[in-house]
Amino acid sequence: MSANRTSSARTSANRTSSARTSAGRGLSVFAAPEASRANALHAGAWWLWALGLAVAASRTTNPLLLGLLVGVAGYVVAARRTDAPWARSYGAFVKLGLFVVALRVVFSLLLGSPIPGTHVLFTLPEVPLPDWAQGIRIGGRVTAEQLVFAVYDGAKLATLLICVGAANALANPARLLKSLPGALYEAGVAVVVAMTFAPNMVADVVRLRTARRLRGRPAGGVRAVLQTGLPVLEGALERSIAVAASMDARGYGRTARVPASVRRTTNVLTLGGLLGICAGSYGLLAAEGAGYGLPLVGAGLLAAMAGLRLGGRRTVRTRYRPDRWGLRAWLVAGSGVAVAALMIWANAYAPEALHPGVVPLEAPELPLWPAASVLVGLLPAFVAPVPPVAPVSPVPPVPKENA
Repeated sequence: MSANRTSSARTSANRTSSARTSAGRGLSVFAAPEASRANALHAGAWWLWALGLAVAASRTTNPLLLGLLVGVAGYVVAARRTDAPWARSYGAFVKLGLFVVALRVVFSLLLGSPIPGTHVLFTLPEVPLPDWAQGIRIGGRVTAEQLVFAVYDGAKLATLLICVGAANALANPARLLKSLPGALYEAGVAVVVAMTFAPNMVADVVRLRTARRLRGRPAGGVRAVLQTGLPVLEGALERSIAVAASMDARGYGRTARVPASVRRTTNVLTLGGLLGICAGSYGLLAAEGAGYGLPLVGAGLLAAMAGLRLGGRRTVRTRYRPDRWGLRAWLVAGSGVAVAALMIWANAYAPEALHPGVVPLEAPELPLWPAASVLVGLLPAFVAPVPPVAPVSPVPPVPKENA
């Protein structure tokens, strides 16, 4: 009797594991190999893919397209994230995006909006302001057009945050730091520590809430948040001290001596290249499409790359098992760049489809070609290496019941 129960329990556990694997990864199991140290995807490819989706989100206020971008990012995260602590931060970014939308609507209710509207929903008590505060009001009438515009605007920012959360959940921050040029190693450490703080803090909160539930204590409410806040901050501080100690033990901070002329040339090339990229980007994003934008961006990139190459001479460090930028990394990064480029092209030739009007108030429509370009972002769910499945712990034998 007990043997049959044990066998059935193991069979159900295996079925659950296989169902979870097939549901989370879909058809991509048959198209991509299992991830390992040898074929791990470059962390920079995930960030380029996510930034491409973010650029596409910044070019539209259509809620249907924004929802499609969120769905694409969520599907890829569900299919390719691992069991690492930073991979659990995607849900926190989704909640943060919803909070941003709600906050944007509240601000629109209290502070008003410049969007004119004729469909008045209700009127709030208006606070009288002095003459020098003309153009600003607190309270007053609330229109449907005003609320719809606030939802569209908040959804755009929420989608940007969710795309960044997808990159945090998929890219290993330690491997991203290892792939940075030597000249950016000091700044990269600060950036990577800042990016890993939120995922690790989310993991600490989940761990503490689980421990409180097991002890029979409430896991929600203001009191629980106050009681778990100090352990979370303490864990973050201990983790920072451990990272600093490990970096000191590995000789971090040692630099080589380079001539003064090389240092000056590096500073000029890097700073000039970054300024050129900024000026060229402004030219590309201008409404008139200035002709100097693309050449200036290209010249700035070349100058910045040359400066980073020279600046890497002062960093004395070796790379153990460097990450390779292979064909799958090109496909993942290229899919994000393609989504951004197609959305920019659609915004230039059909802006009315990407920016639905609120005056007069009308229902948004899903444009065909921009929606098809967003679906290109699903490519990483089929070509990126499949993360290994966590082994199912064996079911302990059921003790034999007394007759």
